[in-house]
Parts: sequence; C-alpha cells; structure tokens
Amino acid sequence: MTERPPRPDSARFAARDQKAEIVDRLYEVALDPIRLEDLLEVWEERVTALRQGPLDRAVTLDDPEIDAHVSRARVFLDRYEAARPESGYRLLLDDIPRAAAFVSDGGARITACNRAAQRAFGLAEGGPVADLPFDPADIETLRGVIRKVASGRAERVATLRIRSGLTGSPVILRVSALEEKGLALVLSTELFWPEDFSQIVQEAFALTAAEVEIVRGITLGLPLKDIAGQRGRSIETVRTQARSILAKTETHSQSELVRVVLGLMDVALIPAIAPEPALPDGALAALPFQEMRAPDGRRLDYIEFGAPRGRPVLFMHLDYGLIRWPAEAEAQARRAGLRVIVPVRAGYGQSALHPKGQDHIQGVASDYAAVLAHLGVKQVAVIALGADLRFALALAQARPGLVSGILGCAAQLPLRNAAQYERMDKWQRFILANARYAPKVLPFLVQAGFSLARKLGKEKFFAQVNGGSPADMATFARPEIRAAILAGSEVCLGARVSAHEGFTRECISSERDWSALIHGCPVPVQLLQGDQDPQTPVQTIRELMTDYPALEVEFLPETGQLLFFKEWRLVLERLIPLLPG
Repeated sequence: MTERPPRPDSARFAARDQKAEIVDRLYEVALDPIRLEDLLEVWEERVTALRQGPLDRAVTLDDPEIDAHVSRARVFLDRYEAARPESGYRLLLDDIPRAAAFVSDGGARITACNRAAQRAFGLAEGGPVADLPFDPADIETLRGVIRKVASGRAERVATLRIRSGLTGSPVILRVSALEEKGLALVLSTELFWPEDFSQIVQEAFALTAAEVEIVRGITLGLPLKDIAGQRGRSIETVRTQARSILAKTETHSQSELVRVVLGLMDVALIPAIAPEPALPDGALAALPFQEMRAPDGRRLDYIEFGAPRGRPVLFMHLDYGLIRWPAEAEAQARRAGLRVIVPVRAGYGQSALHPKGQDHIQGVASDYAAVLAHLGVKQVAVIALGADLRFALALAQARPGLVSGILGCAAQLPLRNAAQYERMDKWQRFILANARYAPKVLPFLVQAGFSLARKLGKEKFFAQVNGGSPADMATFARPEIRAAILAGSEVCLGARVSAHEGFTRECISSERDWSALIHGCPVPVQLLQGDQDPQTPVQTIRELMTDYPALEVEFLPETGQLLFFKEWRLVLERLIPLLPG
C-alpha cells in the first residue's frame, strides 16, 4: 500500500488568472477602501479551498508574490489615509497653532502647512517651496535636510539656523521625520499673531494701540530699531514705550514679556467651550482617562465608573474597544455598588502596543494585572466580551486569587475545524478566517476595513458588517445603545486614533489554540450566548461545549454579538454570584 505524501503546511495560488484578479482588487482597495467588499467576494471565492478539515492540520497561505503586492498596496493605503483632511500630519499641524510649521518631502512643493506658516511665511498648501522667505541657497540646504530625515538617511530630528528674508532675524528650524513615509515636519520659531489678539492684549494689560503694536513686534522677534523703522518713530521713542509696556505688564525684560504674551496667546487659542448643558435622559456623561505606566514603562490608560468604593468589576472591551456602557447601565452599576474598571488595551486609544514578538494573550493579561495593582484591587469579577474570554482566563491563571469569577458575553471559543469558520457571517469570516489561514495578508485587510469605516462613518459601517444579525441591528438601533457603542469605540477608531495594528494582533491571537486556558481555569466561568451571533452561531457553541464540560452556558433569544448591551440587566444579575466577597 502506497503511503500518502505529507500534507503541506502552506499553500500558494496556483492559477495565474486567480492571482491577477486578487492583485487587481488589492490595489483598487488601496486607492479607495469602498471597494473592500469586492475584494472580499473574490478573495473568499479563491481561498475557500484552503480551508479544509481540522485546524490542527490547517494549510496557511504563504505566497511571496501576493505578499509583495500586499506590501505595495499598503503604501498606497497609507497615502490614502494621510490624504484625509482630518488625518495624519494635518491633525499634527492643527496642534501647532502659533508657530509656523509645514510638512514637506523635500520636493519643490509644500505638502501641507498650518495657518501660522501661511501668515508668517506666506506659504500655501501645494505652493512652491521657493516661497519660503529664505535665501535660495538656504532653501536648497533645507530641502536636502528634509529629504535625508524623511528617508531615514539621517537622524530623525535635525536643527538648522537660517536668517529670515522678511525680518532679518535668525529663524531656528526643527526637521523631524513623520510616520507617513517620505515626509518630514518642519517646525520654526516664527510665530503667528492671531486675528483679534491685539484687542485681547490691549484689554489684558491696559495698553494703548501703539504699545500693542510694539508688543506684537517684540513677540514676533523684531529688534526695537526695526519696530521703530516700521512705525516711523525714533528708536528713543520706542524704547520709552517699551519701558512703559514692561511696567504695565509687570515684567522686567523683553524675554519675560514674550513669555507672558505667549502664555496669554495659548489661552486665547483654546476654542471657547460653552457650559455643558444638563444631560438629557440616556446621554453618557464624560469620563476622564486615567494614565499609568506598565512595569515595562509603556503607557496604559483606563476609565472607571459606578461606585468608587464598590465591589470591583473588570470589564474587557472587545476588539472594537467598546469601553462604555449604556447610560442607564452605568447608573445602575453605581446604584448596585459596583466599581467598574475598564483598562484600554495595548494599541487602543493612548495605550502603547506591546513590543513585537511578545505573547499577546499573556501581555494583555499582565497589563490588566498592572492596572488592578495600580488601583489596589485585590480581587475582581470579570465581564469579558467575545474572544476577550482568553484574556480573563489567562489573568485568572497567571494571578491566582485575583479573579473571583468570569462572565463571558457572546463569547468566542477556540475553533476546531474549517466548517466552523464557514458558518460565520461573511465579514466576520473574512477577518477571522484570514487571521488563521492568511495572517500575512490580514494587516492590509484590517487597515482597509478601518479606512472603509472612516469613509462610511461608523454607523453605516456597523450596518454593513453586522447586517447578517437582525438582533444586532435592532439592538444598535436603540439610541442609548448606539450612543454607548459610538462613544466607547473612539479608542478603536476616532478622529485621532486608529487601532488597526492592535486589532490585527487581537485577531491573530484569538484564532490560535488557547483551549489549554479553558481546561486550566481555576475559577467559575459562565457564558451567555446569543442565538443570532454572526461570529459564533449556536451550532458552533454546542459542538465546542463537548470539549469544555466545566463551562456553564446559557443561550438568550434574539441576541447576537451585542448581547451585553441589550441584556445588561440580566448580565448584572448573573454577575452577582461571581463578585468578590
């Protein structure tokens, strides 16, 4: 009898036309993420054949040609993201309101500039670099430094001293590399005098209009003789006025005067914020982020709500970063004496990613333990959404006695075979199956998904991705739930946040075999599962439960992945026996 050849542990696309069609779709998505669903349809048609049999014998996609195209497509996708009006370096420029700053690749045109650069240097976005008020030789030197810094051929930060052709004064330029490849930020010491700021200075210090103009000149770095020349006054007259200004502002030197004026400018540039009106019924109150340092020095953020001295509950926010509860649920936590602690996981919000190569599950568990230790919490019950169950199990094993019990909501369990992926709704399968079968391609798919969510808006994106679960769509339609999901997910996808790298790592770790964590769990675990879960259908849960008889499972009708948000009252009721003390 002839033995079968061993099954390969990786595969490539055999047909050239199949590969060409996928490559075409990759670049279409990179240029416009709205085409992601087209890629999904073609990809699923081509790779389904790879997903066969038990997962311990799974064949993963390892096609160097596809990998190369994915890498190139990500470059285009990065540029697409950077070109969004509210993204990348444009947000950075918005955060520099008073100093002239611009972004450049060292070419002939200005990539972007802030308002201060427009006023101080006369620049325009897309305008010629030659418009900079410097000597042409100095401009060429600056362009050369920009190219070296942006390309990584020099230190990430360089400093130049150039004389202004407008004022004759020296200007210090700081050139630093940006995350966007090939670009550098140029920050200058040239300042912008905001509109209406003269009136603010005049009112603040009881100055005359003439004195305000002298303050303006001193603040912008002009020597007194130049100020005198501009105003058609003698230098002695201007010196006398300057002494009067120092007396009125209670400063003792021009440098101290500049510091005081710049401080006032910072206050003046803060947008006016109207008093917060009383919150309507169902509205979420603002919660401040708390910051701490992990043992390895990384930043970790967290929020708290409920009763400050209540029984601790650790809430794990799912890979969508759902850190908030519906307003009434948060109020009920306070009434019930629950202190709800929500750490923001690595790569979400301002919490720093783990170093590459670190075991993701253990790293997240260590971060949870660090936050609890920082808060002095000795024991805690855990509510875990989806595949966050693995983090709760790892925490219970790594820190004996810290976890009193675990309540999983719409939990995901380690899958056993390809058929369990095929039961998922298409969007969930597209991400999670590729996390298992094509992990090299997954980062592009996730980043494209995040770009699509930005383009559509989170509400429309949610409807597109979760449309296969009528229960989830009905739950999301409830205003107080939609408000909690949209507000909470800002740590995943917000104006200044994109957690696509953290999301990718979460997906890859969720699809590895973590069954040993379930078998070794030392605390009670109860699961609440939905009958319309697009990711983990009832049939899949029933199949997997035969492997884990210690888990207690309860199915809830007309619920899906958003089970917690719809049934939070029942969740809190089931939590009571698991609470510490």
